[in-house]
Amino acid sequence: MLASSDEGSALWSGQAHMPSVQGRQLVIERGEGSYLYSRDGRRLFDGTASLWHTNIGHGREEMALAAADQIRKLETYHVFGRFLNERAVELTERLVELSPIADPKIILNSGGSDADDGAMKLARHYWQAVGRPSKRFILSREGAYHGLHAYGTSVAGLDFNRQGFGDSLVPETARVSRDDPSELERQIRAIGPENIAAVITEPVIGAGGVFPFTPGYAETLQRLCDEHEILLIADEVITGFGRTGDMFASKECGLRPDMVTVAKGITSGYAPLGGIFVSPRVWEPYFARGAESATFRHGVTYSGHATASALALMNLHIIERERLVARAKALGGVLRAELAALAAHPLVAEVRTAGLMGAVQLVDDLSAVAVSDELIEAGLILRPMAGNALQISPPFIAEDHEIIDLAASVRSALDGVF
Repeated sequence: MLASSDEGSALWSGQAHMPSVQGRQLVIERGEGSYLYSRDGRRLFDGTASLWHTNIGHGREEMALAAADQIRKLETYHVFGRFLNERAVELTERLVELSPIADPKIILNSGGSDADDGAMKLARHYWQAVGRPSKRFILSREGAYHGLHAYGTSVAGLDFNRQGFGDSLVPETARVSRDDPSELERQIRAIGPENIAAVITEPVIGAGGVFPFTPGYAETLQRLCDEHEILLIADEVITGFGRTGDMFASKECGLRPDMVTVAKGITSGYAPLGGIFVSPRVWEPYFARGAESATFRHGVTYSGHATASALALMNLHIIERERLVARAKALGGVLRAELAALAAHPLVAEVRTAGLMGAVQLVDDLSAVAVSDELIEAGLILRPMAGNALQISPPFIAEDHEIIDLAASVRSALDGVF
């Protein structure tokens, strides 16, 4: 059994069937490096970096000091209208240096769902601003996850995330093929390119099961967007800041996005923060037309939060100083080799990797939820995800032997079933 939380807790957990988890919830008290410690004394390897994000590891003293120093000076001040704060300005200047888009403007917000929602709103608004009001559809791929705000729920390629809401909360959204370039082209032509504002895509589908682009798909997607004046939004909330072994995955995949959304790895989860990199094509009607410039009526209270921005700056400094993007690439090679060896197990249907992201898809009659529970008993946290798969995405600071031990623990758990 997992460590029990208080039966009377008022906390309503995310993405949870509450009767199934109450009484067996695991209370995490602290973290150090790649490990977590539960209230009942367990030491657990964080094989998913929480929700894909604890790239620099847990419990970094430098991060605590950066937050404390900023709070002593100014916890935050909003960046609406004519107001700015120093840390938000400093962060956007740093992000411009790293940007996968040349000469971007950057919208800061409070997380990945915010970023994706804002980008899709901006895509719709842009076409209104330039006099093309018919371009309203937002397309996403089957199996995709783009947060769970209203737009993210509406474009969810994981059908269970739309169930119970009347399908799409926002109209004029549609799903297209995850991996078939020919079907993608047929679907875009059927909807009518003149009606499509944008396509949003993850360079590697994450929560949907760790699916990199199939051969020819990214090229076809980019060509169709170019030919039909469709904005391309790259959702790099998971992949951004090194998860695939490159700072951003878009360039590696051959995409030239008009917008890129980020979160998670921008602070390694030490504070809620997200953002949108916006290309000159999209920001021009809002910045460069003087009195005729459009106004994008969008923003959230914690946009450009000063303390979150200070933590992002320190996180990016640590990633650069410790060469953690290169480290993620090297660890990705270890993970790929270990999972390739695991692929022959009779209870494994398939394994997939993309940099330091992995999925072990189990056979249909073995529950990934049950296996993940067994792995917690063995001191390892892996997360069950769509397609009956186990998510693997450890911190960038993990050691080679910890990745090898992780794969060995999965094998041992499966051997216990077999």
